[in-house]
Amino acid sequence: MNGILLRLAAPLMSFGEHAAFHYRDTLPFPSRSALIGLFAAADARPRNEALAPDPDTGQNPYTDLTFTVRIDRPGTRHTDYHTVGGGRPHRQGLRTSSGAYRPREKSTLITERVYLADAVFTLAVQGPDPLLEHLLKRLEQPAFGPYLGRRACLPNEPLVLGGPHPDPIGELLHHVPLSLTTPPRTGQTTVPVAFVWEHPPSHVPAAHSEREVADVPHDFTPTRRFHKTRRTWHTTEDLPATLYAPPPALTELTAYIHQDATPWPAPQPPPSPPQRH
Repeated sequence: MNGILLRLAAPLMSFGEHAAFHYRDTLPFPSRSALIGLFAAADARPRNEALAPDPDTGQNPYTDLTFTVRIDRPGTRHTDYHTVGGGRPHRQGLRTSSGAYRPREKSTLITERVYLADAVFTLAVQGPDPLLEHLLKRLEQPAFGPYLGRRACLPNEPLVLGGPHPDPIGELLHHVPLSLTTPPRTGQTTVPVAFVWEHPPSHVPAAHSEREVADVPHDFTPTRRFHKTRRTWHTTEDLPATLYAPPPALTELTAYIHQDATPWPAPQPPPSPPQRH
């Protein structure tokens, strides 16, 4: 199938799987739930209508999408320390599971929230052409602001790398610039890059690494969130070292998006302030 290419990069991002109560975890790669939420927000769908059937087909429009993730930079796991409910008067603080208010001496709840810091993922999103064209338009002019897992995690530009491409997987393997943690060594011709597949790739044996993750949105309402599990396949591909784009990679990515465009000029230093006499 044809596909579009996205680049998810931000100072912080988080893709919870088993997040609950005071501990909020993250997967090491973008979850299907977070990606569908990104598309639904761009398409002006409220949270309780993110999975509403398409009025023309009667089906969830995102069911037919397939995601392939290239992990350019896995990032560093960062745990943020939070406290909730502290300093509030009695009967204005947190409640227990039975509905009663927590005692004043236990009114502060410590929570931990895990993020991926400085991570970069490049995605191929495959699906029907009309849906891909619609997603491209909405992502370029989103109705609600896009974010990567949590509202404070705003994506860097560019988010959309273009498409639809007839061979989006080939673009990931051979053409889209790489944002690596460290540059290739002198004389190095290939670099190992991790991939996450939703379907077993044809070039990988069936016994290769598999993992089930609970990140498929199933029932989203203002008060309920349920996810189904999906199976993912994980491989390491040797990509050409020439794909490496040294930071900042914006010039290389701009040249990739607009193949015949002139790259943006390098930024100039600000003028020196006037000297006092």
